[in-house]
Amino acid sequence: MSANGTRQVMDAVGIHRALVRIAHEILEHNKGTEHLALVGIRSRGVYLAQRILASASRTEAVTAWPEPRLEDRFDHELCCRLGDAIFAQRIRKAIDEIETGGSIPFGVVDITLYRDDLDRGLQTPVVHGTDIPFAVEGKRILLVDDVLFTGRTIRAAMDALVDFGRPQSIQLAVLVDRGHRELPIRADYVGKNIPTSRREQVQVRLAESDGVDEVVIEG
Repeated sequence: MSANGTRQVMDAVGIHRALVRIAHEILEHNKGTEHLALVGIRSRGVYLAQRILASASRTEAVTAWPEPRLEDRFDHELCCRLGDAIFAQRIRKAIDEIETGGSIPFGVVDITLYRDDLDRGLQTPVVHGTDIPFAVEGKRILLVDDVLFTGRTIRAAMDALVDFGRPQSIQLAVLVDRGHRELPIRADYVGKNIPTSRREQVQVRLAESDGVDEVVIEG
């Protein structure tokens, strides 16, 4: 813990490992990527969703390639040549998936106008915009956010989503679950559960927006 009471609970390696694990869990739970779509909640949820998308696309591209025929496995020389070719093709496909975004639709949701405290006049909202460039109807939507706290942000994001259509299901992935829920909302995929007090603040810092990957607790 630093002199100002700040303590780091996740570093860059920890964040990377957590996101890779979440990507694998998503693929296992959904049995692949069919009908799956990722939606990041502005702002850091978008960056986390992009990283999960890249990891899931990479994993799916590699594991989806067919294995050598059974009769070919007994020819050692052929297997070596075939294995090299298959591996190279898998890598090429994985790179293509990552660069193009693959076959997994991706969107961004801004919850600003769906927050339940707007009518209190506490602050002037700044709207950055929602971008859902695919049909939500019938999709298995994976919402991604950085910190799960009271659950009100997630409720607002779900309200925003259903304005675009009726998804088959909505799943939730978060990097950090800090507890203190005020609504009956639970994450399906969690990078790390971190017990906190209500007076503490959990800060997720990502390279895309903050120049560093880390999670710290302040207060």
